[in-house]
Amino acid sequence: MVLKEVNDRVKLFISYNYVYISGLQKRCIKCRSRGELGSCGDPFPTNVTESEDQVGIHVVACPSGWCGKMIEGTTGAFRTDDYGAATQRMCLQRSPSDDEERCAYTMWNHKKVYMCFCTGDLCNSAVRSQLVLPILLLSGLSILYNYYQT
Repeated sequence: MVLKEVNDRVKLFISYNYVYISGLQKRCIKCRSRGELGSCGDPFPTNVTESEDQVGIHVVACPSGWCGKMIEGTTGAFRTDDYGAATQRMCLQRSPSDDEERCAYTMWNHKKVYMCFCTGDLCNSAVRSQLVLPILLLSGLSILYNYYQT
């Protein structure tokens, strides 16, 4: 009985720490490319965590937790064959003033650009991790199970 209780508490400790640590680890994609040159534009490479395989794409730690994606050189609808369009993905130095995730046209360096702000690990890539939600659900269920067992 004591061994089972210790085992349950260890599971609970690991679950809490995983949820806490995963919330602290915010990373963003950092890259820039124009038109068909480079691989920063859309569609974005799906294997972003192996960035050393992609030239010019870097996964960087982001202290603010806010990532951005900016498309410049176009006005109106974006076309994939538009040579003048440049895509840049980056870590923002600070959060937007209203702390809201969004995409909108804005002025940047005296140019009209389309910019998106997001918070979360690698959120400025086109592909989100498929493992995060199941792991968080399992951690939550484990916590609830252990809570009601004691």
